[in-house]
Amino acid sequence: MKPTLPPNGTILAGQKALVVGIANEHSIAFGCAQAFHALGAELAVTYLNTKARPHVEPLAQRLQAPLCLPLNVETPGEMEAVFEAVAQRWGRLDIVVHSIAFAPKADLQGGLLDCSAEGFMRAMDVSVHSFVRMARLAAPLMRDGGTLFAMSYHGATQVVPNYNVMGPVKAALEASCRYLAHELGPRGIRVHPISPGPLKTRAASGLKDFDLLLNKAARRAPVGELVDIDDVGYACAFLATPYARRLTGQTLYVDGGVHIMG
Repeated sequence: MKPTLPPNGTILAGQKALVVGIANEHSIAFGCAQAFHALGAELAVTYLNTKARPHVEPLAQRLQAPLCLPLNVETPGEMEAVFEAVAQRWGRLDIVVHSIAFAPKADLQGGLLDCSAEGFMRAMDVSVHSFVRMARLAAPLMRDGGTLFAMSYHGATQVVPNYNVMGPVKAALEASCRYLAHELGPRGIRVHPISPGPLKTRAASGLKDFDLLLNKAARRAPVGELVDIDDVGYACAFLATPYARRLTGQTLYVDGGVHIMG
């Protein structure tokens, strides 16, 4: 029997969403949070540290988020504290967005051959294993099923000049999403790696010659223009709805078609 679907404006009404990775109003995570909010979901958001807090709290207020919490995934106990706060506030969770990545600047801007072991491990821990840890904490709260999102990039499957260590890291992230989709599928939890096209975010500014990457993407995109954070947000919102109830594990490209071009 097919589920009865509510009107679009309320299709996520009653859903509880945790969005991790908002740094400012240009963040992909903020685009996701805005889309969930527009479709009726209630939000919890996080900020990296005290320096980031003044930039994120006003956005949390715009989103009417009752929870705005600190989360540095490298700080022991902070992730557990976030999920404990979510459990106390709502007792359940339906959506988690993991939109964080990190590599030390020297390791990010140098070639893969020159990447240090320490830098590689930090990049993998923050960008990949933290998503696995989030999934582990989220799953018990997703008693009626749920959706997990992680942000990847085309450099996971194709060589993108200057993407360097993040290419192998994002490849590992996408593989982790597939294995989590397999493990969590029987519990009604779907896992989606999302691969946006290049966007002017704070994180992307650390890449060498990023403006050249943006210009190249705009020229090659079949739709003739770059995507924005709202495009990514509404793609994720769709995947969190019953309309996508049989989709899981595959990487969704939100890049205007750039990835299909030879």
